[in-house]
Amino acid sequence: MSGSTIPETSVAEAHRRATDGEALLIDVREPEEWAHGHAEAAELLPLGAVDPTTVPTDRPLLVVCRSGGRSGRAVEVLRAQGLDATNVTGGMTAWQQAGLPMVNDGTDAPRVV
Repeated sequence: MSGSTIPETSVAEAHRRATDGEALLIDVREPEEWAHGHAEAAELLPLGAVDPTTVPTDRPLLVVCRSGGRSGRAVEVLRAQGLDATNVTGGMTAWQQAGLPMVNDGTDAPRVV
């Protein structure tokens, strides 16, 4: 990252806001990672596909990845275009450690890879 300070929020707060519909949770991991486990309220938008001109702007954006690095980069790109975007601290790894609900595309228990 460029050294600029970006806003961050906890996984618990991100879960609450996304579940309430107050914010949109965007997962910027790759489809293979997403398939193993993701937040139910999240929408998949891999980092390479993040385009500030096509991201919904009707509510604040909460951006998550595995640990916070990719989502931090996405937040910088989105905020540079004037969007209200916040990084989810610790990413899906922290989400899973906090015991927050996850779903996946398979039959095994959801997990972060």
